Amino acid sequence: MVNILQSKNKKYFCLSILFLIVVLISSCSKYDSIEDKNIFFYNESSNISSLDPAFAKDQAMIWANLQIFNGLVQLDSLLEVQPSIAKKWEISEDGLTYTFTLRDDVYFHKHPIFKEKRRKVIASDFVYSFNRIIDEKLASPGAWIFNLVKTTTTNPKTYSFSAPNDSIFQIVLKQPFSPFLGLLTMPYASVVPKEIIKHYGQDFRKNPVGTGPFYFQMWKEGVKLVLLKNEDYFEKDRNGKPLPYLDAVNISFIIDKQSVFLEFVKGNIDFISGIDPNYKDEILTRNGELQEKYKNKINLITQPYLNTEYLGFLVDKQLSPKDNPLQNKKIRQAINYGFDRKKMIKYLRNNIGLAAENGIIPKGLAGFDTNTTYGYTYNPQKAKELLKEAGYENGKGLPPISLQTTSTYLDLCKYIQQQLNLLGFDIKVDVNPPGALREQIAQSKSMWFRGSWIADYPDAENYLSLFYSPNFCPKGPNYTHFSNKTYDKLYEKAQKETSTQKRSELYKQMDRLIMEEAPIVVLYYDQVLRFVQKNIEGLSSNPMNLLILKHVKKN
Repeated sequence: MVNILQSKNKKYFCLSILFLIVVLISSCSKYDSIEDKNIFFYNESSNISSLDPAFAKDQAMIWANLQIFNGLVQLDSLLEVQPSIAKKWEISEDGLTYTFTLRDDVYFHKHPIFKEKRRKVIASDFVYSFNRIIDEKLASPGAWIFNLVKTTTTNPKTYSFSAPNDSIFQIVLKQPFSPFLGLLTMPYASVVPKEIIKHYGQDFRKNPVGTGPFYFQMWKEGVKLVLLKNEDYFEKDRNGKPLPYLDAVNISFIIDKQSVFLEFVKGNIDFISGIDPNYKDEILTRNGELQEKYKNKINLITQPYLNTEYLGFLVDKQLSPKDNPLQNKKIRQAINYGFDRKKMIKYLRNNIGLAAENGIIPKGLAGFDTNTTYGYTYNPQKAKELLKEAGYENGKGLPPISLQTTSTYLDLCKYIQQQLNLLGFDIKVDVNPPGALREQIAQSKSMWFRGSWIADYPDAENYLSLFYSPNFCPKGPNYTHFSNKTYDKLYEKAQKETSTQKRSELYKQMDRLIMEEAPIVVLYYDQVLRFVQKNIEGLSSNPMNLLILKHVKKN
């Protein structure tokens, strides 16, 4: 079986490289041979359904969009907001009006529809692009990023986006919101050309035209995506040399991660991200370091990741404890105390990540409680006491409880199941396909589910929005249906607070309240893992695990 699989992959990669050679030679006649070209290969096991930035809702689509599109601003490796198409900006004293001054040397990728085959980006392009995102007919999942933008009194659907001239773009908010610039770094806020959208309509998803360091060449869905170097890209390196350095990016879509790892080891893929249970012990020691045999072959890049892994309870008040014992806070707290997170991280994740004994806010964001004044540690005796207080001493009379997960996290859930059952629980683990589980969670049909939250923007408000009452899913990300008036008031106060220190204290209060009420079980704060071939330079890392390829060189 393995030999057949390896043979298929070898054939696949040979055909893949042959096709890319043809594409590159036909597109870039200045190169004499394929050896002259710097092609970056990576695999995306999660399929990409759209290349339209309006639908860049998951990591796979975000990574591709970051190569093709730009927005007003961008994040650096330290998650500080930096200029992109906007060379500078001003924020009014009341924190409501944002005025951006655009560069005058940014062009959309060449396309026959443009009369001169390329067109300069002007401020009205952002007015169009942002209005497009909030258009209900488009149904973009990113429309929420403009929830705090002011609307006109005559028409609540007309937002305060304006372009006084070609170089100035303005946004007016309803209320101050300090993380707003961070929202504008998301791919949803990319600029797109009106003419191209009008020409392709819905098919813009597979015919994207942006301003990014690479332009779209071809996409065979589920097989291959090819992007080529944008010779007109506006950014330069510190020495004034034009970016990007690479000639092309080749993205394959092999689903089986074990097969991807084998191709990486053979050098057919330039980097892989994250760790899979199928090969974690092969490449990493128990302490999370590279195995000795790989140290001279590949590089490991790692740092804290703004991704919190958790188990969520549906705590909808319409359900009674008789229908669902998880409505009882003491049961939820007992579960939180009932398993050893540190041991779980050590043996099941090779010490990759940090055991979550704090709150929902991950390490690296303002609001993370460095003093550990709240949260849950392993305390089986406390868990038993809580079970008794809930009326289920030693678990007697407590009905079975089902935990829904996917196969990727089955080992973690089985571990939690085993430890909780020793305390008197009767935990069942229900494995679902990822899409089916997401649908059940969105429809509030899962009482206990495995979830994760990767930061959309570098502010703790993004995590705390998961528990704000008006954000009940499916309209918002409050999948647990947690509702608390005190929490909502703190959240609304924090949104308007312009002082970073005061906002951080409000975040801690909310985080503490969440841990007390226990609508979730925080498992661990993740860690970025990037395995990179030795001949790759400039592939940095960042706490949001964004894939930035414009600075990458391949030797």
